[in-house]
Amino acid sequence: MADDLSELTGVGATTIEKLHKAGYYNFMSIATASPATIADAVGLSEAKTRGMVQDARTKVQLGFNTGIEVEVKREKIARIPLYFKDFDAIIGGGFECGSLVEVHGGFGSGKTQLAHLLSASCQKAYPDSKVIYVDSENCFRPDRVRDFAKSLDLDGDAVLKNIHHAVATNTDHQMLLVSEVEKMIGEGMNAKLIIVDSLTSHFRSEFQGRGTLAPRQQKLNAHMHDLMRLAMVYDLVVFVTNQVQSDPGSFFGNPEKAIGGNIVAHNASTRLYVRRGQKGSRVAKLIDSPNLPDADCNYFVTQEGLKEVK
Repeated sequence: MADDLSELTGVGATTIEKLHKAGYYNFMSIATASPATIADAVGLSEAKTRGMVQDARTKVQLGFNTGIEVEVKREKIARIPLYFKDFDAIIGGGFECGSLVEVHGGFGSGKTQLAHLLSASCQKAYPDSKVIYVDSENCFRPDRVRDFAKSLDLDGDAVLKNIHHAVATNTDHQMLLVSEVEKMIGEGMNAKLIIVDSLTSHFRSEFQGRGTLAPRQQKLNAHMHDLMRLAMVYDLVVFVTNQVQSDPGSFFGNPEKAIGGNIVAHNASTRLYVRRGQKGSRVAKLIDSPNLPDADCNYFVTQEGLKEVK
């Protein structure tokens, strides 16, 4: 939602128009940006934007808090559950709003199935909320969303109307689509979930060979920071799927390694690994979380939704 930016010192109608055009609609988006970044984006002096940023930080109380204050804030954190008991149990009752979640696994492991389910379950948890779906592999299927909506006692048409889907054709287009999300939210969209399926597909195809590793990682890092900032500023969940590659040097443990290395690992708040299990089941394993222990669950992906493995 947009704030009245005229409350900031020295900000008038012309400056507000420039800020909106650059994607700054509320105090938090300004408070979490650097004065130099805003100065470049809106054509103002850094001295003016420094005062603007400081004023915004005061308004949103972006400073130090005691541990008790942080604890009280965390008790109020909203979550998006999948409405499947076993899975919700390993993620603390649901994916935390304000965080970036990464799910990686091989082909056929069920990553996109989880993205489709989350598109529907988000709207059960937050009626009339909007879902942004950035699709880099052209795997979004409305009929599958209808299946999951039905399993959650939701109207399929209503759920699909609240999903805003776009196909990303390359890395630049993917990043551009993400940058457009802030404008959509600033104009009044009640977005609660951003899905990027998959995060690394285009990065993997466009940057081939060891010589391109550094520029690929730099670009991926910038992309993930944009996603992380959206999650934090607008209190929503960013859910990204990720591909894997086999590690031929791995003799013990899991030979599948997530694409993106430490760049992805460090930027994601919660990380899950999914794979095929026995008799057609799937296994989801929580491998990284700042507050939850490693855990896993087994489930079947059926036409009706996720089913318990008995």
